[in-house]
Amino acid sequence: MTTPSLRGIEAFIKAVEGGSIAAAGRQLGLSAAAASQSIARLEAELGTRLLRRSTRSLALTDEGQIYFERVRPVLGVLEDAHGEIGALRGEPQGRFKVACSVAFGRHVLGPWITGFMQRYPRLNVELLVVDRQVDFMHENVDASIRYQHMLEPGLVARRIASAPIHYCASPAYLNRHGQPATLEDLARHRCLAYRMAMDGRIMPWPFIRDGLRIEAAFEPSLTCSDIDTLAQACLAGAGIARLGSFVSNPLIESGELIPLFIEPAIPGGAEAAQAHAAPEPLEFYVCYRDRQHVPPKLRLFIDELSEALSDHPGLRMPRCPGAPRPPIS
Repeated sequence: MTTPSLRGIEAFIKAVEGGSIAAAGRQLGLSAAAASQSIARLEAELGTRLLRRSTRSLALTDEGQIYFERVRPVLGVLEDAHGEIGALRGEPQGRFKVACSVAFGRHVLGPWITGFMQRYPRLNVELLVVDRQVDFMHENVDASIRYQHMLEPGLVARRIASAPIHYCASPAYLNRHGQPATLEDLARHRCLAYRMAMDGRIMPWPFIRDGLRIEAAFEPSLTCSDIDTLAQACLAGAGIARLGSFVSNPLIESGELIPLFIEPAIPGGAEAAQAHAAPEPLEFYVCYRDRQHVPPKLRLFIDELSEALSDHPGLRMPRCPGAPRPPIS
């Protein structure tokens, strides 16, 4: 039997992972027709059909399933070997796909990735910016940035940053409705809630008090699946919103939004400090598939992003213009 060509194997693996022959062609820099011909030659060399094709779908045959499971790890090893050789020359290269949430992509990863690409021009970076869980295998993702509640079994998760959470309202809203002083007060306020695309649930509003996690009870007056849209509604005086610091910091520092439930002032004394409940911070993790085999370009991405986030202005407490705010109790 003739030894199958590497190009045919690549096209086959990428077609299965991407869900179409056209997707395989895009990843390999080929037309859909050229990718299809490479797979057809591979099937001829093997003497069997690997894929069932139709105009709308692609499915593995039994033989194709066996071949995919055996060959895919080998192709991954070859790709990583090429990457390691490039890394030895100081030239990380090839395709690199990263997934993250929409807000994190807009405010943190998108602005940062430009410098990363300038430092490593032979990398072809793709950002998948979506508020849902991504499928690493079928969407061919190398790494994803996830919040703690989005972690899933089977993926390696490395914590890379923590961001303060702010419960905010506009000065106009607080002038009309007053400022909540306790968690219980939130039930009497207009609250702007985020609905998670991954499971359709409303994002809870968690706090930490005396080392315990508690969730505030509230009734959403507005529910939205986009954080930036909620921030705009909050600016317009629609109510109180829960925002990550990378979204809220510029708005707080400009005085357009007022952060609620911050640390109690000194005059409150030890009793106030003990009763204080702090907003639970947002933990960020970079997730990938294999703990034992981390390609150099992935390791480089993780190390450089971790360093950048350690001193990122969007992940620090804001400089507040100053306004009297009662401690939470």
